[in-house]
Amino acid sequence: MALIAVATAAAQAGTDKTTQAAPADFGSWPQGASPQEIGRRVAENFLHRPDMISPWDGSIAYPEVCVWYGALTFAKLDGDKPLQAALVKRYDGVMLPEHAKLISKLEHVNFSVFGAVPLEVYIQTGDANALALGKAKADKQWENPRKDGLSPQTRFWIDDMYLMTLLQVQAFRATGDKVYLDRAAKEMVAYLDKLQQPNGLFFHGDTGKFHWGRGNGWVAAGMTELLRELPESHPDRARILAGYRKMMAALVKNQDANGMWHQLVDRPDAWPETSCTGMFTFALITGVKNGWLDKETYGPPARKGWLALVGYLDNDANLHDVCIGLDQQPIAEKYLTAKKVVGDFHGQAPVLWCASALLRE
Repeated sequence: MALIAVATAAAQAGTDKTTQAAPADFGSWPQGASPQEIGRRVAENFLHRPDMISPWDGSIAYPEVCVWYGALTFAKLDGDKPLQAALVKRYDGVMLPEHAKLISKLEHVNFSVFGAVPLEVYIQTGDANALALGKAKADKQWENPRKDGLSPQTRFWIDDMYLMTLLQVQAFRATGDKVYLDRAAKEMVAYLDKLQQPNGLFFHGDTGKFHWGRGNGWVAAGMTELLRELPESHPDRARILAGYRKMMAALVKNQDANGMWHQLVDRPDAWPETSCTGMFTFALITGVKNGWLDKETYGPPARKGWLALVGYLDNDANLHDVCIGLDQQPIAEKYLTAKKVVGDFHGQAPVLWCASALLRE
């Protein structure tokens, strides 16, 4: 595996020549490992990739949405106007009538999340048609709610804690309407109450009672996105923040000496997995920068996670050692022997989320 020199730089972070300083909580970065450099490389990688198509209906699959959202936020925070324009141009191409099939009409959490992209395009450009599309996806997700007030798309899979949350939070960011925060918070509390284990981590699901890395990563990232917007006065904030902190404490205990997290979070014998490492690092960076987490305790693990993660990027900015998509598995061996892939959007996305988080004030 021909990884770039930043892998070595990450291991020697205390002695290597450094580039421009990162935000104060995290110090300076080894050459080639700054969020600006990494973010640009991974975003450019996305622009040169074909759409990731869902086998269900031929539409854009949710991992591409996650990369696209991360690339857009990175470009805005980096002030890279040409990159922003290129990412919006890609969106405009999808909106052409001949590409209508690329936007799913299925009412399912994996497909509704597409609305996060047009909402970000609206936030950055003021495109009213993009707002209408994204808002329609967010509202449809809560059409005919269950008796308990939850979305009819509720299924209590831990993936939902990011995919549902992102869409609703993006709708709030675009409109300022607090109904979207209330929806996301209600859903998050229900998932926390049902799924978080006493050790702070989450099982994949009822038939997958294992702490799968990326599954837990979706949870960590979803709580993080919601807490970024949820006001101190919101009645559900304290519950969500408590669940988040409990999880972050558990994650730090399970981080390995090299900064990675593993395919099964609580199994150090499991292989180091990059998509969950990126998701956990995003959650830690954001928590430290917002004061939700003690910077002395959580800042070093966040920094270590970033440096470990970028060491798995190759010369083309493809991330290595990403777990394939997995349904819930009944035995641990299914997770431990799962295939590793390169450049999968499940892994590219959290690299961009981390780069954005490091650039935020």
